[in-house]
Amino acid sequence: MKSKFVKNWFRRETTVRAIKVALVIGPILTIINQHDVILEGDFDFKFFYKLVLTFMVPYCVSAFSSAKAYGSMEK
Repeated sequence: MKSKFVKNWFRRETTVRAIKVALVIGPILTIINQHDVILEGDFDFKFFYKLVLTFMVPYCVSAFSSAKAYGSMEK
C-alpha cells in the first residue's frame, strides 16, 4: 500500500501539478508571512529557510492529495 502511495507521489503528473501549485501559492504565502522582512530588505539565513518551507508546504499538500486521489482511483 505504501509503495503505491510513494509511486503516486512521484508520478510525473503529481510532481508537475505540485510544482505549479507551489509556484502560485508560495509567493502569496511569502508576502503574507514575510512582508515586513521583504520591505525592510533584511534577508538573512532565517528568511531563506522560511522561504523554502513556505514553498514546500503547498507542494507537499498538493502531492499528498494527488497521490491519495490516484490511490483511490486504482481501487
